[in-house]
Amino acid sequence: MRITRTVMSPRAISEVFAYLSDFTSTTEWDPGTISTTLVSGDGGVGTVYANTSRFNGRQAALTYRVTALVPNALVRLEGENKTIHATDTMTFDESAHGTSVTYDANFRFKGLARLAAPFLGRAFKKLGDEAEAGLRRALGA
Repeated sequence: MRITRTVMSPRAISEVFAYLSDFTSTTEWDPGTISTTLVSGDGGVGTVYANTSRFNGRQAALTYRVTALVPNALVRLEGENKTIHATDTMTFDESAHGTSVTYDANFRFKGLARLAAPFLGRAFKKLGDEAEAGLRRALGA
């Protein structure tokens, strides 16, 4: 299952990148996030976050690790628990009007949870729509 959204912000790329590359900011813009805390690291590759989110009426905890980081260009995190592996990639582009952020979230279900994946399309679309609206608000778009 994949969700991709692009949001424009009037803010400078360095400001948008600094805000979103600190994954604890998800509590401010992702309505499904209950909490995200820094476990270890300095925000660079190898940094670990503990995330608890609500999806489709259920609460799930994932451990996210920063796997790629290019300042003002890209942040990639891999999140995992027993039933899902998530890859969240944010890319940043500067323009005369501010910054464009593309958020791509790719979810791979594991074990028996794979059987439910085909039935979750509507729930994932809602998740993407809510996250996009939250990003727009947080980034002043």
